Amino acid sequence: MKDLSNHVAIVTGSSSGVGAATARLLASQGCHVLINYNSNEAGAQSVADECRAVGVEALIQQGNVAEDGDCIAMAEAAITKWGRIDVLVNNAGTTKFVDHQNLDGLDKDDFRRIYDVNVVGAYQMTRAVSRQMNAQEGGGAVVNVASTAGITGIGSCIAYAASKGAMVTMTLSLARALGPAMRINAVCPGFIEGDWLRDGFGEERYQKLMEFNRENAPLKRTATPETVADAILHFVIGSQVVTGETLIVDGGRHLAMAPLTRR
Repeated sequence: MKDLSNHVAIVTGSSSGVGAATARLLASQGCHVLINYNSNEAGAQSVADECRAVGVEALIQQGNVAEDGDCIAMAEAAITKWGRIDVLVNNAGTTKFVDHQNLDGLDKDDFRRIYDVNVVGAYQMTRAVSRQMNAQEGGGAVVNVASTAGITGIGSCIAYAASKGAMVTMTLSLARALGPAMRINAVCPGFIEGDWLRDGFGEERYQKLMEFNRENAPLKRTATPETVADAILHFVIGSQVVTGETLIVDGGRHLAMAPLTRR
C-alpha cells in the first residue's frame, strides 16, 4: 500500500461534495492538497482549513478546468509550492437537469458546456500534470470521477450521461498512452447523497430517487461523498499495477438494471 506522506495531490472541484471529501481524506493520509474551486471560494477555504488542521499544507487555486490556461496554472502552482504532483483527481463536473424525454431541453451550447468541463477539462488537467508526473520518481496517479450515467445512459440529462461515457472511454485511452509512469483509473458513482442532487432535483424528487435507489440496490445503500472518496483513495494507494479500470460505486444498484437471464 502506497504511503502518501509528503506527497502532493490536486483535486479539482474540491470546495464541496465528493471533491471536498476526497481532499480531506488525502490530507488524513499525510498528502498536501491543492484545493480547486470555480466560484465557491468560502467552501474552498473551509476545506483547506480542515486539511491544514490534520498537519498538511493546503493551497487554494481558483480555476475553471474548461480553460486550458487555468489547468496549466494549477499544475504550476503545485510544482512551485511543493516541487511535485503525485495525484490528480479529476472531480470537477457540471450538468443540466433535464428529463431525458425532453429533447428540446438541451441544445448544442448545453452539450458543449457540459463536455468542456466533464471531458475536455479532465483531459486538459491530465495533460497539465503529465510532464511533472513523467519526470519525477514514482510517477503519478490520476483518478477520473465519472458516473454510472456513463454506463447505463441514465442520469441528470442525456448530455451528462454522454459526457461521462466519454470520460470512461478517455480513461482507457489515457491509461494506454501514459504508462508506465502514470496510472489512470475512474470511479463511477451512482446516486450520491448531498446538496448537488438535492438542489438539482428539488427536495421531494431527491428523496424519492434516493429511496428508489436504496430499495433497488443489493446493499440497500446509496453513495455519499465519503464513500466515493474511499473508492478514489483505493486507486491511489492500492495496487500499483492497476490502470485503465473503472470502479462502480452504487451499492450494487447497477446489478438491478441488468437484463433477466431466465424467465
